[in-house]
Parts: sequence; structure tokens; C-alpha cells
Amino acid sequence: MTMTHEGSPLDTGADAPRGALDRAVERLLSLQHEGGWWHAELATNVTMDAEDLLMREFLRVRTPEQTEQSARWIRSQQRADGSWATFHAGPPDLSTTVEAYLALRLAGDDADDPHLKAAREVVLDLGGLEQTRVFTRIWLALFGLWDWDDLPALPPEIIFLPKSAPLNVYNFSCWARQTIVPLTILSALRARRPIGVRLDELCAGSAGVEPPAPRSRTARVFRTVDRGLKQYERLPAKPLRHSAVARCAEWIIARQEADGGWGGIQPPWVYSLMALHELGYALDHPVIARGLEGWERFTIREETVEGTVRRIEACQSPVWDTALALVALGDAGVDRDHPALARAGEWLCDQEIRVRGDWAVRRPHLTPGGWAFEFDNDNYPDIDDTAEIVMALHRTPDTARSAAASQRAVTWIEGMQCSDGGWAAFDVDNTDELAYQIPFCDFGAVIDPPSADVTGHVVEMLAREGRADTPACRRGVQWLLDHQEPDGSWFGRWGANFVYGTGAVVPALVLAGLGTGSTPVRRAVHWLEQHQNADGGWGEDLRSYEDRSWAGCGESMPSQTAWALLALEAAGDVDGVAARRGVDWLVRNQREDGGWDEPYFTGTGFPGDFYINYHLYRMVFPISALARCLRSRT
Repeated sequence: MTMTHEGSPLDTGADAPRGALDRAVERLLSLQHEGGWWHAELATNVTMDAEDLLMREFLRVRTPEQTEQSARWIRSQQRADGSWATFHAGPPDLSTTVEAYLALRLAGDDADDPHLKAAREVVLDLGGLEQTRVFTRIWLALFGLWDWDDLPALPPEIIFLPKSAPLNVYNFSCWARQTIVPLTILSALRARRPIGVRLDELCAGSAGVEPPAPRSRTARVFRTVDRGLKQYERLPAKPLRHSAVARCAEWIIARQEADGGWGGIQPPWVYSLMALHELGYALDHPVIARGLEGWERFTIREETVEGTVRRIEACQSPVWDTALALVALGDAGVDRDHPALARAGEWLCDQEIRVRGDWAVRRPHLTPGGWAFEFDNDNYPDIDDTAEIVMALHRTPDTARSAAASQRAVTWIEGMQCSDGGWAAFDVDNTDELAYQIPFCDFGAVIDPPSADVTGHVVEMLAREGRADTPACRRGVQWLLDHQEPDGSWFGRWGANFVYGTGAVVPALVLAGLGTGSTPVRRAVHWLEQHQNADGGWGEDLRSYEDRSWAGCGESMPSQTAWALLALEAAGDVDGVAARRGVDWLVRNQREDGGWDEPYFTGTGFPGDFYINYHLYRMVFPISALARCLRSRT
């Protein structure tokens, strides 16, 4: 017997993995919503909470109660050094700290309060307001704390660029284009709502200093273009401006979802509301009213010893969570006719998207069929979710409805394959890196190229559908082989990081017919074995996206340990020392209620910039890993 970290005795004998699996399955089943879906919190960082307060201030809908509760949450997330970070135990982040500071000043905290003095020292040490990202300085400009003329130009006239032209809105990723379009309106109108707060104390004294010279010839060209656009902004008459702003507004309104949001994610949602309001749309206008009402669903309130805290989800992941839960329960042997699985299957079928979205710009003749990540996001179904749902539906009762939906999804996914053989998350061949040369694009991924994790999930799905020998699947396999890292791992675009990519790709390749003794598989196994922690688990710090020395290195976590085990089991190494130690780690660290703790973030929004803690990852992936390992050992 051993004791968990909470002090509860759990058996670690020969039957311990089975007991751990049974407890986890019971726990996961208990978390299902009565409507049939699973949905756990998607945690990010306090910029969501700061920007929520700032948006409400801009719209003049901020209440004292909201302000107090959000400020309490933001303060609770400040670290001992005075900073805020973008992920648990991450380094201080300048822009996150500045936005948190501004929100607390808005909430009434004094600049000389100890916690803000500590934050100010961090900001100045990191270069002051002048070194913040463009998005943060846009927020400052919206409240008169930065000059719009000192920001990169964002002309709304880009909405008129034809789809074949470089830098048209469809050359940006779906999340970026939805953000850029409303920002062009705010920039064109020079939106400004003074709030009676100054941030002079955060300036390092380098305002007006020319940024570092661009390193590439293309970047120098864009710097020159930006200067020209700023001259254009100063012209007294701009013939296309009025019609461009109107077209942007039409584009935004056409993409409002049923829940009132845009893309199911925070940035385009808040910027669209502010842009339309600045254009004169009143708070009671149906578009604005629906947007504000829907935004409330992204609010989490929690009672703490300090009082009620209020925090904002950047996005919600019920469709993704439900698919992963079904796969996990199916792996664990839960009968497909179980009422919980039947309800989930019906709910997923209800969520199928049968309308065209922005993806049809590149695939106009492709028949719709797929799923989004969120409750409502019909404009942007994503390939990763759709592949996972096809596999999940096989864990539910076999019905004509689910079979037809799966067939449409497979056809749609095959039609969304990129020209190089890989699959991206939302679009086809959205790979023009010219976008990164624009001075505005200093934060987050702004294109959507194919990735190993998405391609791996698609290849796995196609193989399970009996389509391993189709041209689409074979091209996907070749793409994965061509993109294996020199050390044997695979890059993880949407999860942290090389452990996630490797955990997604190895099972896919084996199912698609690559032998477990093949060189790519053995190299991946060797990499995982070399990066197993001394305690038997696996973990990878998010800093691996910027510093390769962190690849495969970090505190052991349930989801990351499970990803490694999924790869080892698929590779036929379930009885090896590494796999047995990994299973033992999961057993030892399970809580008495069947769950696991996972404070570290293991999900990725934008590599290097924005990260996610999916609260259900700590359940679903360990269940799948334990179940598959136990099944392979019998």
C-alpha cells in the first residue's frame, strides 16, 4: 500500500492499475452534463479577466460587483515577485503584467499599494510599456494611454483585397482574421475612451525610440509600407475609408454565431462588440445585446475564503471534451449502449455542422460535414475535433444518423487535406508566412499550417475507418515521416509539446501500417525513454516552444505521462520498463476520488504566447492510457 499526496491509501499491487482505471471511469461518468456532453474549465491567464473589465468599461456596462470579483481573482494570481505569467510557474510576462496592472487601477487599486509597486518593478525591469506587445498597446490606445499614431497601421481597406492577393483576410488564420477585421475599425475611428487613470509610472523612458531595425529585406519593406500607411491615415480625405469600414462591419455581423459570439473565442468577440459599438450600434441593438448575453456563459464565479472571484474562459471546449471522454470510456471497455455514451452520441450528432464557413473560400465545392470545438461556432468547424469525433462515435450506439454524419465528416476531412499532404486545424494551405513580417503581427500564430498532432489524429481516424491505403492517408503518413524531428520526436502544435506530438503520431503510424519495429517508431520510443523523469512520469515545460533545451523536460503530469504511454503501447512496448514505470506513476498519483491533479498547463493556443489548462485532460488521457496498457498486457 502507498499513500497519495492527499493521504488516502491506494493499492499499488498487481491489480492497482485496474482499480485506478475503474475509479477514474466512475469519476468521469459522474462529470457528464445531463444534456449529454462533458465540459470542464478551460483556464488561461489573467489577460482574459483584465480585458473583460476593459471591454465593459469601453461599453460602459461595467458594474461594481463585476469589478470587485474580477479584481479579487486577478490579485490572487499575482506571483511573489509581483508579476503575472501566461502559464503556471512560467516566467514573468510583461504584457500580461501590464494588463493586470491596468485592470486593477481601473478597479480602484492605488499605484502605491504594495502589490502594484511590486508589479511596477517587474514592468520596468522588462522594458516598460514601450516593450509591450502591439495588442496591449492597442488596449492602452483605446483608453487614451497610448497614441494610435504610434501603433502599426491597420487600414480597413484590406477587406477589399481579392482572395488571390497577398495579405487578404483569408490568408490569415481564422482566429487572426476575425480579430484583425474589427481592430481595423477601431484603428480607423481612433476609438478613445479616457478613464481617468494614467500609467506614466510604467514608462521606461524610451517612448518614441525607433524599434530595432528589421533583420530581413521583407521586414524592411513592410516597415516602409507601414510608414506610408500612416501618412495615408493623416490625409483629410480617404475615398475608400467609409465603404471599407461599412464592409468590415457587414463581414463581422455576418459571422456572429448563434450564441452571440464570434468564433467561440475571446479576442474577436470583445473586439467585435467594441468596434460595432464605436460605429454607433447601441447596447440594445440585437447584435450587441446578443453578444453581451452570450459572453456571460464564459464567466465562472467561485467562492473563496477571500470572497467571490470571477474569471473568464477564453473559449469553451464541450465538443472536444465530449469526444475525448467517449474515446476514453470506450478504451476502458464501457459498453457502447451505456446510457451515458448513448446520450453523448446523440448530442454530438446534434452539433454536426452542415453549412459552409470560411473554409469554403479555398474549397468551394466541398460538401460541409464536421464539428467545431465549442458549443456554437458553425463558421469554423475544425479538422482535429472532427477526426476525434468520428472515432468517438464508434464508442456510441451504432445508428444510421451517426453513420451518415461520420461519412460526411470523413469526406470533408479528406477534402481539407493541404497540398503537402498534411492537415491543419481550420483551413487549407493557410501557410503564407509573409503575414509575420507585418509590424502588427508580434503576438501569436497568425497562419494555420499543417501540424503533426492534427495530421496524426486524422491518419489514426482514417486507419480506424479502414482507409489506411487511400491516397489521402498515405500522403498523410508520408507527411508525418517527413516531419519527424532529428531526435525522433514530433512537434505538438496544440498541446505541450514534443510529448504531445509524439503521443499523437506513433499510434497513428502503427495503425496505418508502419511496423512497430520500424526506424521512425523505434526512434520515437528511444526519445520517450530518454525523457522519462526519475519518478516514472513525463512532463514538458511550455518553454520548449522557444527553448529546445526544455523539449520533453518538466514536472511529471497526468496528461503528458498518458501521452507517452499511448505511444509506447502502440509501439508494442507496453511491458517495457518505461511503460510500467509510467503506469505506476499514474496509479501512485491518483486522487481518492478517481481524478488527478494537474496545475501545469499542457494545452497550447499560440506557441510561445498563449497556453491552456484543459481541466478534463487530467482525466481522459490517463483513462485511455491505463485502459490500452491493461488491454495489451492481457
